[in-house]
Amino acid sequence: KAPLNLLRQLALSMELAPDQNARERIQAQMVSVSDRAIRQVNDLAKIARLKDGLFDTEPISIRGLCEEIYRELDPLFRYETRELERRYQNRSRLVVANRELLHSIVYNLCTNAIHYSYRDTISHLAVSDTHGCIRVSVRDFGPALPVKIWRSLRQDSFDHPASIPMRPGSSGLGLYIASQFARHMHANFGAVRHRDGTSFFIELPISKQASLF
Repeated sequence: KAPLNLLRQLALSMELAPDQNARERIQAQMVSVSDRAIRQVNDLAKIARLKDGLFDTEPISIRGLCEEIYRELDPLFRYETRELERRYQNRSRLVVANRELLHSIVYNLCTNAIHYSYRDTISHLAVSDTHGCIRVSVRDFGPALPVKIWRSLRQDSFDHPASIPMRPGSSGLGLYIASQFARHMHANFGAVRHRDGTSFFIELPISKQASLF
């Protein structure tokens, strides 16, 4: 219900907007909230169909996927006076994943960085090799992730949506969706707590397809 409540508040605030610029900003916020809610509803529908065999894994260029997401979100980061910095340190280029599910996870982590970071901050999207896998992480500078949520992610026991008071909206639902998608792809989803924010990550199996050539 959180996105609907926020849309209602924004709609009511339109009448109190002092000028056209303020009204246009509120309209842009309403479109952003609506788009995010629609994406989450679509993702929830996918969770119900994970066992139907519709989301097979395949070799995917992880840098190409991240660049695609960056191009999609760069205008939104700039509009919100934030920045997304990319860092690629991976030697292996291909991961085993479902493109649709992986795109959803990384995209949602990046949009979280917009909503839960402060203005004029630089969030980081990084790809690196770790423990025989490829890790994709998104570092934001929002409120700290509660220890209880961090532990459930670490133990792979985040099996139902949970509200996160310091990160209002639908962040708990988004983490639940990401954990379910990662589990379906046999990937590891987790988080690192910082004093000034959180790094969420997914660790994916490396594709051995390149070695055949």
